[in-house]
Amino acid sequence: MSNEIVGLVGIAVLLVLLQFRVSIALSLILVSFVGIWTVVGERPAWGIISAVPYEFVAQWTLTAVPMFLLMGYVCYHAGLTKGIFDVCRVWLSRLPGGLAVASIFASGAFSSVTGSSVACAAAMGRIAVPEMISRRYDPALATGTIAAAGTLGALIPPSILLMLFGIMAEVPINLLFIGGLAAGLMTLVSYILVVVIRAWINPALAPRTDESMALRDKLLLLWQAWPILLIIVVVHGGLGVGLFTATEAGAVGAMIAFLFAFAKGSLNREVFWKSIMDTISTTGSIFIITVGASLLARFLALSGTADLITGSIIGLGSDPWMLILGAIVLYLVLGTFLEPLGTMVLTLPILLPIFIAADINLLWFGVVLAKLLEIGMVTPPVGLNVFVIKSVVGNLASLTTIYRGIVWFLVADMVVVAIMVFWPDTITYLPSLITH
Repeated sequence: MSNEIVGLVGIAVLLVLLQFRVSIALSLILVSFVGIWTVVGERPAWGIISAVPYEFVAQWTLTAVPMFLLMGYVCYHAGLTKGIFDVCRVWLSRLPGGLAVASIFASGAFSSVTGSSVACAAAMGRIAVPEMISRRYDPALATGTIAAAGTLGALIPPSILLMLFGIMAEVPINLLFIGGLAAGLMTLVSYILVVVIRAWINPALAPRTDESMALRDKLLLLWQAWPILLIIVVVHGGLGVGLFTATEAGAVGAMIAFLFAFAKGSLNREVFWKSIMDTISTTGSIFIITVGASLLARFLALSGTADLITGSIIGLGSDPWMLILGAIVLYLVLGTFLEPLGTMVLTLPILLPIFIAADINLLWFGVVLAKLLEIGMVTPPVGLNVFVIKSVVGNLASLTTIYRGIVWFLVADMVVVAIMVFWPDTITYLPSLITH
């Protein structure tokens, strides 16, 4: 059996293991180790598996991951994010579908301090869905809005997916964040348009609610949410003007979150311990998966499978548009049964050399990739965000109802993807201002 065939068999075995719900990290490491052993022998395999994890984890840029995670967990456990939905609800209630629009805005703000789609969907699902259903909102619209809005966590900085892509593709993380912010804002606007247009055409889907509150009280409520707003402005503003690196932005954001939690009186021993332990646990999970991806890339390179696949695809035609279309279809299909991080680490070792050879802008591709991966978070039959919302709302809505509510947002997602593909400057323009 040739080395290239060994590599292809390894990829097939990996897909089978993932389908049987073997953990992503274990699947990647096991297949890579056995494959390297088969190709180059036992002693080199042990040498590679002992060296590669350190080489990968020792990269300074990876320190951005725990810093942003710590910032998000402190904000969440200390209750700094609780007032976001109330502020948005009061100020936006007069719009058609006002509560749903408020939920989208609040999800965008929550995403700015967490970077996690699942955390955003879970937190907003607990707060917003019962509120909307109690106001006689259509359950499909209420749950679909939150499931879709949760995906903003992969685009609006600090996005864990964009951080990991930047590390794997060697693209500056701060530039990816700025491009992701543009994509996130386009997505947020598209979701708001979906809600407003549907509620305007069919008011029964979202009965209007008027939060009759004096302007003074509205401003007071806005004042109560200012800690989160300040964190967002400092972190994003520092990244945008080049004042902070990604790691420094995360560290500054975490420090400000700790200070506000302390000043608020909510930084007790339990909050501190939960924030630290959640950061360590999530960081460890992410790192071990990406270490597995590094080992897979080494296996594919040693076996010659990466060159075989790259050459085969380029041999079909090097037209960048065909490569881009093929990548979009690939990620939309994989997203129906794999979670985003697993999809990314599985495919990037193969696709990155192809896109580099075709001279495709990797910054632009990273943002498009994050958008495509998040579409998979709400696409049947898996749709992780859908299951998160179901677990949060219980009997308030069925899985079928939630998936029905997602459909219109998926249409909006595809429109945003089309804009990003046909007008790449929507993503690359702002980052280009910083590099020049």
